[in-house]
Amino acid sequence: MKFTFFIAIFCLSVDEAYGFVEGLYCGKQNCYDVLGVTRDAERSDIAKAYRSLARKYHPDKYKAADAEEKFQSIATAYEILRDEEERENYDYMLDHPEMVYSHYYRYYKKRVTPKVDPKIVVAVSITVISAFQYFSWWSRYHSAIDYLLATPKYRLRAMDIAKKDGLLNNATKKKGRKNKEEIKEEEDKMLRKIIEENADIKGGYSKPKVTDVLWFQIVFLPVTIAQYLHWWILWVWRFHICGQEYGLEEKHYLIRKNFGISASQYESIEDHEKDVFLRRQLWIKSNYTVYKKEKEEEMKTKMAENSKYKSYRRYMRNHGPGRMTFED
Repeated sequence: MKFTFFIAIFCLSVDEAYGFVEGLYCGKQNCYDVLGVTRDAERSDIAKAYRSLARKYHPDKYKAADAEEKFQSIATAYEILRDEEERENYDYMLDHPEMVYSHYYRYYKKRVTPKVDPKIVVAVSITVISAFQYFSWWSRYHSAIDYLLATPKYRLRAMDIAKKDGLLNNATKKKGRKNKEEIKEEEDKMLRKIIEENADIKGGYSKPKVTDVLWFQIVFLPVTIAQYLHWWILWVWRFHICGQEYGLEEKHYLIRKNFGISASQYESIEDHEKDVFLRRQLWIKSNYTVYKKEKEEEMKTKMAENSKYKSYRRYMRNHGPGRMTFED
């Protein structure tokens, strides 16, 4: 019994020594030998050998008992050697027969990994990102409307508009036997609609547009590039070559660029602050640099007068920056 067990192990070792593992590639056979080609054979030679053997051993012509098995082994060998990656992995197995687990990984990785068209992956990814953008923008917009609705100043203004348009009177007539919660809910719906129609929400909380999502940006990218080139050529011609003065729109654009913020961020700034920017002529780089330094000094002064910041500075002066060691 022990002797038989030793022989079985020895046979298995011999098979693995030659790189042949049952269940991988061509099993205990050499794929090159199955097709009758050498390891340095070209793809055209492999294809030619396969066609010749396939005609010879096709089950319709070859009537031996092992006909189907023979034909299947030829087809398997061809499928492995025709594919560059498969052939490379197979050659690696022949050259490194001792790395059994690595061969199993390489073999099944290619078969388990789903073969998905990269175009589909990209399209689905863009669609998911676009959907996330659109719904997140709607969420921010609704949160802005909720804030305005909950703010007494804006709520009263909406109530005034409702009274002027006679909407509040109509709502009062329809009350009937409704309870307070139903009346409040209807009133909120009416006021929300008024706020949505009249509120000028700018910046990142503005009402979203489908054309702003990634899909549309990619589709209309050539148009966007053409528009930008047209705008840039006109800018150079008008202001660099002809020496024209900047208009209001151009001034705001340059101010925004000096601040280094997006168009939506700049739109969210209050109008009275923008008027200050214009009075200080912040579209001029040197003026913006002076303004920036002034703001930084103001911030330092405010921080110095802040009691919490004073305590922090006092702590840092007495104890220095915190540290962590293995002794703590």
